[in-house]
Amino acid sequence: MSAMTETTRVGDLDIAYETFGSADDPALLLVMGLATQMLGWDERFCQQLADEGFHVIRFDNRDIGLSTHLHDAGTPDPLALLTGTGPAPAYRIEDMADDAIGLLDALGIGAAHLVGASMGGMIVQAAAIRHPGRVLTLTSIMSTPSTQVGKARPEAQSALLIPPATNADEAVERALAVYRVIGSPEFPLDEERLAARARLSYERSADATGVLRQLAAIVGSPDRTEGLRGVTVPTLVIHGKDDPLVEVDGGHATADAVPGSRLLVIPGMGHDLPEAVWPQVVTAIATMASGSTQPQVT
Repeated sequence: MSAMTETTRVGDLDIAYETFGSADDPALLLVMGLATQMLGWDERFCQQLADEGFHVIRFDNRDIGLSTHLHDAGTPDPLALLTGTGPAPAYRIEDMADDAIGLLDALGIGAAHLVGASMGGMIVQAAAIRHPGRVLTLTSIMSTPSTQVGKARPEAQSALLIPPATNADEAVERALAVYRVIGSPEFPLDEERLAARARLSYERSADATGVLRQLAAIVGSPDRTEGLRGVTVPTLVIHGKDDPLVEVDGGHATADAVPGSRLLVIPGMGHDLPEAVWPQVVTAIATMASGSTQPQVT
């Protein structure tokens, strides 16, 4: 049975979210990356986390999916974003971190385990810096504290520049083309499931301008390295050794910045979470949350 999508007010935004597991369990908030709706967190992955004793929440960031799209903020120039010559962004990663904590407020949750992937990793990093009392543990997956670290390989950057889809079939083709480049080289790409997700995402919401505003937020946000040095909650950093979009030095830089953090580098993993690594990832998060021995540095 699919989770039911609900919407709640967070500041001036409507944020769409879904939950898995019992509300009596500790909350675990999943934060997704650039251009990706909450559907990027596979329902089966969410359920595996719920089965470990978490109240799992996934949501659409601002400017994506069924959450508020800031159309009045205008459309950034992609070339200006890539060259760093554009105007100040409409919002920054820090504002998106405040959205995440605001969602916890709206749901009456005092503190949660935060798990973020890619841009979502940046968001949870910023949340741990800005709202330390609201974060039980921090897990940053395939992310970086700075756009200057873990830079994309040329082929990965080119994949992201494929023109936006204008219909659902194009959305499927685009997703397959992108993940054939940035996905995990040593794990099979589940093209059938990826295609279904791309089609559903397009049908839920197609807004290329919102994606550009998210990208502007990434480019226009400050380096979080110094802020991460003050993070004291248990922290896990997970990164694919073969990630072409955010290279593995982004994970090393994140782990190096947070005192006492643990780094889990997964060989053969790219810029996605193939089903074969879910048990390892879920166990690592659950183990950290339980206060048991954390994963060893790889």
